[in-house]
Amino acid sequence: MRNTALVLLWIGLSALLFAQAPGRGRGPAQPPSYTVNPDRTVTFHLRAPEATAVTVSGDFAQTPQAMTKADDGTWSFTTAALRPAIYDYTFSIDGFRANDPSNPLLKSGDRTTSTMFEVKGDQPAPYDIQPVPHGAVRIEYYVSKKFEAPRMIWVYTPPGYETSKGRYPALYLLHGAGDTEAGWVTIGHANLIMDNLIAEGKAKPMIVVMPYGRPGPSATLGPAAPAPVAEPGVIFPNDLIEDVIPFAEKTYRISAKADDRAIAGLSMGGNQTLQIGLNHPDTFHYIGAFSPVVINPEQAFKNALADPKGTNQKLKLFYIYIGKLDTLFASNQSFDQLLTEHQIRHTFVQSEEWHVWRNWRDYFADFAPRLFR
Repeated sequence: MRNTALVLLWIGLSALLFAQAPGRGRGPAQPPSYTVNPDRTVTFHLRAPEATAVTVSGDFAQTPQAMTKADDGTWSFTTAALRPAIYDYTFSIDGFRANDPSNPLLKSGDRTTSTMFEVKGDQPAPYDIQPVPHGAVRIEYYVSKKFEAPRMIWVYTPPGYETSKGRYPALYLLHGAGDTEAGWVTIGHANLIMDNLIAEGKAKPMIVVMPYGRPGPSATLGPAAPAPVAEPGVIFPNDLIEDVIPFAEKTYRISAKADDRAIAGLSMGGNQTLQIGLNHPDTFHYIGAFSPVVINPEQAFKNALADPKGTNQKLKLFYIYIGKLDTLFASNQSFDQLLTEHQIRHTFVQSEEWHVWRNWRDYFADFAPRLFR
């Protein structure tokens, strides 16, 4: 513990001294503790002379990677070549988890935070900011009647919304267990993906509503959320049906037709997507589950499975995406087989890698153009 305290004190003092360098203002910012190399490998480097063991972990690898200490007290590790994408990382210094103190690109959540880096490709990615018309992202506040708590919704409106008069279709986009309602914008860049797709004529202009997915107040508006509300057949309850949709449709020019309403989400939000979408076929006609948690589907979706003809008549689109190395792959594969046995029309997309944001960005970029056709 003494070594850890010394390391953290050294990092804090170094950052403070660097920030207070001579000259006007605070001086130049200290560069982040990583370098993206021309061959798309990434080298992490952290000066911690008093430390005895340092590792770096993140979604660029499935396990923490040991860093090597040089004579000057700098620890380093170089990854294998990475595909162009955004990745997260954290350091462990003698067992103490620490974010990169010099990196402002922060991946925040309702449980933990980490810092991020990007490996650029030869061409702009679907989630990169590009010289196209941009929509707006607004933060709305409401009081959930279901949870008796203040909550936030992030809402994307497409370019031209402010000057138009018509109503728009809406996608309700749900986050995962470690994220918040901000995640699909700050990490997923869903707004930039929509801007680029709309500009290319690949996606219809739509409003994207991103609510908080846990019970209780939004993570930044109150104390930690209480234990999940007991609700038959729902693993991760939220207030989408009771509170979010009525609020969104009252506040924005959103069509109230089921043909103009879609739901999608990742991981925990993927479970919510299936629970809500398959159990409310008169509300949602488009479903996209990204790496969803699937538990006891025979019971959870018994009504949809018992009436495949009725389910197929109402669902215009039903997609499930999952990485082949995801720990949830087996349960998703079994769910795909169950749906096939019951003749529920759906598309099961298997990608590479595991439970990572770069997959979910890709899934969203593939799913959004298919909506409201």
